[in-house]
Amino acid sequence: MQISDAFDSGNIEVRAVDGATARLAIRPDPGEEGFFQWFHFRASGVRGQSLELVIENAGDASYPKGWEDYRACASYDREVWFRCDTDYADGRLTIRLQAEADAVWFAYFAPYSRERHHDLIAACQRRPGCRHEVLGRTLDGEDMDLLTIGEPGAGKKVFWAIARQHPGETQAEWWMEGFLPRLLDPDDPVSRALLARAVCYVVPNMNPDGSRRGHLRTNAVGANLNREWDKASLERSPEVFHVLSRMDSTGLDICLDVHGDEALPYNFIAGGEGVPGFDERLAGLLDRFERALERANPDFQRVHGYPKAKPNSSTVLSTSTKQLTDRFGALAMTLEMPFKDNAEAPDPQCGWSPARCRLLGRAAVDAFHDALGALD
Repeated sequence: MQISDAFDSGNIEVRAVDGATARLAIRPDPGEEGFFQWFHFRASGVRGQSLELVIENAGDASYPKGWEDYRACASYDREVWFRCDTDYADGRLTIRLQAEADAVWFAYFAPYSRERHHDLIAACQRRPGCRHEVLGRTLDGEDMDLLTIGEPGAGKKVFWAIARQHPGETQAEWWMEGFLPRLLDPDDPVSRALLARAVCYVVPNMNPDGSRRGHLRTNAVGANLNREWDKASLERSPEVFHVLSRMDSTGLDICLDVHGDEALPYNFIAGGEGVPGFDERLAGLLDRFERALERANPDFQRVHGYPKAKPNSSTVLSTSTKQLTDRFGALAMTLEMPFKDNAEAPDPQCGWSPARCRLLGRAAVDAFHDALGALD
């Protein structure tokens, strides 16, 4: 057996290989906090073998509770990803699989490659009503892609959707594969009605460098982008700097920031509660958005999630949701999806999956459209 990670978003260190057993470790992100949880590697020469792959430093990962009831993702063709037997004990995560092909890819969640990102951008920018532009470049020289959908105009509401500030949360870009095609479908009556009254600005990947490098939460220099919104700079966090600069020029009524959560097996939204500007109007708008999304896709729920901050308790505005709530008086939200499964509607074969991410992305169009009624 040979194990490698020398590819887009690869992350694993090989400590030892003995037959069908391997001792492995996840490589931390750069930076003082040393985040790590994301892994992505290939095991080759394994057909017919009973694999036992042990990640020995799992107990020191950023979110050890994320390993509880977690099952690793595996694929033979990098298109269909399924869950395999996984257990966590004594700080070690052990993945087991009876291999049915010469090579198997394993990952924390189904990877979303830079090449697939470029395919998504290319497909969208060819659709009527969509414009593409580069906002700026990352520290590694990658383009920061922005899609503008609909025509800006007087009286139109301004919606933003951004994804994958944390690069290991690949669910977010799979979500975009559902959201964007529906928004760009001229035969979809909800999308047509939405774009008649609003313009949508979309950044499908906020962290290209971390995505390619196989990081969990940070960019090329170890900056956690979702802690940079109050201090973004070209030297440390150009990704946020460029996006926030453009938001300042367009204005903003609603922003949805799409993420994944390691520990909680649910889909939920965290809002701007606690920020001084989060008032009854925004609370009502948030409730309306959440209810509309729950109606459109019952994989979303409103019971489980993060504890809500007390009024006027948030003085740190470093996350996108807190900063945008305060800066624009807008409805800013963080959508979280699970790395595990949806506990309320489990799928034994695939767990929470790219297909279900796409469907939740499609449903978000309904929620954006419903929210229009409360913005007038």
